[in-house]
Amino acid sequence: MPSPVFRAAPVRVRVPATSANLGPGFDSLGLALGLYDEVMVRIADTGLRVDVAGEGADTVVRDEGHLVVRALRRAFDRLGARPPGLEVVCANRIPHARGLGSSAAAICAGIVAARALTVGATLTDDEVLQLATEMEGHPDNVAACLRGGFTIAWLDQAGEIADAGTATARVLRVDPAADITAVAFVPAEPLSTEVARGLLPKLVPHADAARNAGRSALLAAALTGGRSDLLLAATADRLHQDYRAPAMAASAALIGALRAAGHAAVVSGAGPTVLVLTTKGQVETVIEAGAAAGGAGWTPLGLAVDTAGAVSLSTAEGTWAGNESR
Repeated sequence: MPSPVFRAAPVRVRVPATSANLGPGFDSLGLALGLYDEVMVRIADTGLRVDVAGEGADTVVRDEGHLVVRALRRAFDRLGARPPGLEVVCANRIPHARGLGSSAAAICAGIVAARALTVGATLTDDEVLQLATEMEGHPDNVAACLRGGFTIAWLDQAGEIADAGTATARVLRVDPAADITAVAFVPAEPLSTEVARGLLPKLVPHADAARNAGRSALLAAALTGGRSDLLLAATADRLHQDYRAPAMAASAALIGALRAAGHAAVVSGAGPTVLVLTTKGQVETVIEAGAAAGGAGWTPLGLAVDTAGAVSLSTAEGTWAGNESR
């Protein structure tokens, strides 16, 4: 077999923040948001160099344990090509451990960069989604990060309980109505996804599951049909938010106050960020309502819906194989 061949020039990948669940759509609904991490990766002669600026610069590791590096390695293995060295530069804007998909963004950035750097082998979009889902553990955030827009994701495995390691990840991507936008209220303190998931019960009442199924369908119709008048009702949840509330009391209080004021507020992903689905003309009103309800300690971000998903911003000509000069 021919030796693996890699692009000589670096590639730069941009990946959006995401919000999963959106209230009733637990582990299935996702929305890509206009807040981005950028990652530059270059093939080197040897070793590993990782630079990080922005979010997480003071805390993330700069070795093989870095999540972008782990995703690069997994993707290169899937492509059948391991480069001798890597240089990775991350410019992070997505807050870490706040429920805005920072881990999904890192995973997607690594996989997309590896695909862009490899010549003579490729991963299809579906294979990229599958690998990202295997790494993340569920498809909701990675589906929205990769495809952009509003996504409905699921694991397809007939006859058994599906899990990310054995099932096929699927996604339906649609554009929300043009007027739909979001406001995120980001707290100063993070929350571990593992802690938040650990609060969920193994069983829920049938009535609650049935109610959420109906609200999830209503939310999809409201987002894509421009029915902003239905967003408050469509984002009601009984499957996860109340169970997680003890770990994020301030988030729960802010959600309650915003919803009482008529705004479609939910926990973003596993929290603790609070996300409000709204229209472009209501952004300032939502921010003012959040300030009145939450007081200090929250950073409000008006975020457009991202429709591009993960993109490779530069793939220059030229290849590099082994230790040939560049």
